Amino acid sequence: MRDDLQDLEISQNELQNLTNLPVNEKLLIITNIFLKLGKIYIQKIKGSEGATVIFIGFSTFIFSYILFDLILKIFVSWLTIPSWIFLIILGLWVGGVTQTILYMLWKSRNKFVKLNMTNSLKILLNDVNRYNAVIRAIDINDQIEEAGNSEVVIKERENVVAALKLTKADLVRALKTERILRENKNFILSNTELFANNLATLAAMQVHEQATEHGRLLNEALQIALDVQHEMKRLQSQR
Repeated sequence: MRDDLQDLEISQNELQNLTNLPVNEKLLIITNIFLKLGKIYIQKIKGSEGATVIFIGFSTFIFSYILFDLILKIFVSWLTIPSWIFLIILGLWVGGVTQTILYMLWKSRNKFVKLNMTNSLKILLNDVNRYNAVIRAIDINDQIEEAGNSEVVIKERENVVAALKLTKADLVRALKTERILRENKNFILSNTELFANNLATLAAMQVHEQATEHGRLLNEALQIALDVQHEMKRLQSQR
């Protein structure tokens, strides 16, 4: 990825920090971790130090197994099955328990996100996905261009990147605003008159400065506020 695109993408960690919610969190699959480690190990074997990597890996495995077998003979002398079979059974059991715990944690965090999800946040998360997709598309296009296909060059690329920077700033601002309104919704519900006055002020400022960049940002803030107010009224009616 080129330098001008490096910090443009809104990462998973950044998104979670902005929303203060574990949004878009994927379930951690243990087998996928081992597959990744296996691929890394195979890549190192194919490298210039392949023999050393194989020796270290094999030595570590043998030493660990001998140590495990020794511990079994000392503390579990009554065990009748071979230690390698017990190791496989133990590994499957530990893996199963760990995966179950990870699933329960993931399910609980997803439930927490759903309970705190607002209409505004849904829209903003979708906008973030679309924004990141544009950056990935540009990155792929850059790679194709660097491979020798000069005909796919993006015209006025600097302007496109500059526009993306402004878009990211808008998204970050909107996500911060949504979080403030969401996390203070109890206060807003108990002070609906004050909240309505703030909306009226925002609306008046928007009309006064609708032709300016500042006015456009105020319009975005107003739309987010209106969406959150609508969501809070819906929640209040369910109580």
